[in-house]
Amino acid sequence: MHVPPLKITFLGTGTSTGIPMIACPCPVCASADKKDKRLRTSILVESPTTTIVVDTTPDFRYQMLRACVKKLDAVIFTHPHKDHIAGLDDVRAFNFFQHRAMPIYANELTIETLMREFGYAFAHHKYPGVPNLELYTISLEPFVIGDIPVTPVLVWHLKMPVLGFRFGNFTYITDANRIEDGEKEKIRGSKVLVLNALRKEDHISHFSLGGAIAMVQELAIETAYFTHISHQLGLHKTIEKELPAGMHLAYDGLVVLVD
Repeated sequence: MHVPPLKITFLGTGTSTGIPMIACPCPVCASADKKDKRLRTSILVESPTTTIVVDTTPDFRYQMLRACVKKLDAVIFTHPHKDHIAGLDDVRAFNFFQHRAMPIYANELTIETLMREFGYAFAHHKYPGVPNLELYTISLEPFVIGDIPVTPVLVWHLKMPVLGFRFGNFTYITDANRIEDGEKEKIRGSKVLVLNALRKEDHISHFSLGGAIAMVQELAIETAYFTHISHQLGLHKTIEKELPAGMHLAYDGLVVLVD
């Protein structure tokens, strides 16, 4: 299928606590640099006709307002952790203005969690004004939303299966610390890779900065951006200078164009 040119907007690039972290006096949380202000991790994927959000974070409402999103065609979920699903209720604003249900794409594990956490949206007798959601269970088979082809990539968040997604020449992976060889082949050839890099120290379920750099180098990706960043990683301006050529820290509001 032909892949249209894509515009990727980073809606949030922070880990589950966001940056600044509540009550934290560290230099990163106290930084005045806008690039050190990180909402929870999510992206907006836009073609000339289709708009998709990957994950609805606790900051979803503000992310939509900040990015001036007026139309949303679908939501895709990576996994069911709270920092990736908690804002789902606010898609009802799009229900109101678009006069239709919101298509939701997620794996079986995530669908089960959504139905439990937002049970009122799936009740037999619904309270007026609850989100109107149309669920689609996805596996590892490619699918299409509007004019955007989507290829799921299975990665591992310790023992939890998480879905990354390849949209044409752009691949997005968050909340992972392991990628099996067969799934790496789905990523190879991407012009741009986004990968989580929590901190410099090793972590039980996330790539460290060194691990993320090594993965980009192994896959021979030309341009990479790191996301899902904690305050432990350090100041944006400091870490950015330490990265190899072609690698960057993503930041909230960053826009990347991919053809």
